[in-house]
Amino acid sequence: MLLVMSYSSASPQATTAEMPATRECGTMPRYQAQLKDPQFKATRLSLLNLTKAFGEVTASARFAPRTTLIHIPVVVHIIYSQDSDNISDSQVASQITVLNNDYQNKGTEINQLPQAFQSSLGNPLLDFDLAAVDPHGNPTTGITRLKTSVAKFFSDGALGDNMKLASSGGVDPWPSDQYLNIWVVGSLQDHNGKQLLGYSSFPGDMPSKDGVVILSRAFGTVGSAKSPFDKGRTATHEIGHWLNLFHVWGDDEASADVCSGSDQVDDTPNQAIANVGCPVYPHHSCNNASHGGDMFMNYMDYTNDGCMQFFTAGQVIRMEATLNGFRSSITRSRGLPQVVGPPQ
Repeated sequence: MLLVMSYSSASPQATTAEMPATRECGTMPRYQAQLKDPQFKATRLSLLNLTKAFGEVTASARFAPRTTLIHIPVVVHIIYSQDSDNISDSQVASQITVLNNDYQNKGTEINQLPQAFQSSLGNPLLDFDLAAVDPHGNPTTGITRLKTSVAKFFSDGALGDNMKLASSGGVDPWPSDQYLNIWVVGSLQDHNGKQLLGYSSFPGDMPSKDGVVILSRAFGTVGSAKSPFDKGRTATHEIGHWLNLFHVWGDDEASADVCSGSDQVDDTPNQAIANVGCPVYPHHSCNNASHGGDMFMNYMDYTNDGCMQFFTAGQVIRMEATLNGFRSSITRSRGLPQVVGPPQ
């Protein structure tokens, strides 16, 4: 079932913003602001301890890695003020295909992985499916559409997350313990006006704000998808955050020592800053030459879509801890195609 809605406000805002020239993710500034909330900070500390404990269990010789797929139901909320941002079902389908390739190591780029990192390759074994059952137990395509006069959406600040609120010209999320909500918008920026490709919530966020937001021209591989972000890797990157992954360089740009940050994963070499564009391998920083150099082809760096190739085994362990803990309910969602009836 296709849900089509409309929203109007007193006066339309500016036209759709231009796409950023290099990857810009709004996740970490929003996350750092959220840490000022004692409750969110306490939840994140608890998740940190649980993730560490899960990592210790997986290191045990008695632990048997999962070999079957985990299925995650997805609902895509398309919000547009201009018809060009009302992306097609085929563009949505192309993004789902990319996610399943990237989270199951089916992408062709995996064959280009440098020798130094081949032993670090991990396979998340995740399958993303457009929801077949909505929160009320009705059949659905897993896609909703909203025509709105609100032309600017924000990741943070006073207007942050406005695409996630029906009262602000957006769409309220479906229950986040049962669905991965993805909002696709025609314009996305932070509170300073910086243009973004996307951003995500981390585990521990409020259910009403839990999910991923992607710029329409960085979503999927066909239709309005625009080079160099037309291979669907913005969603791959942002869902990595949704599964509790940090950027590989540790987001320490503001530190006096830019090599002091950590992504809390042992098998991603320490690196100084984000890599953009498409670097030539090897590329070294933070004295990481003996570890293979910068892992700029990792999905959690800032390179162009065509230069991203893989997740590491350590990153997969963090995802697995999240899916066995904070996000365990979504793995049993009744929104999946093979299930009939309302989510429990």
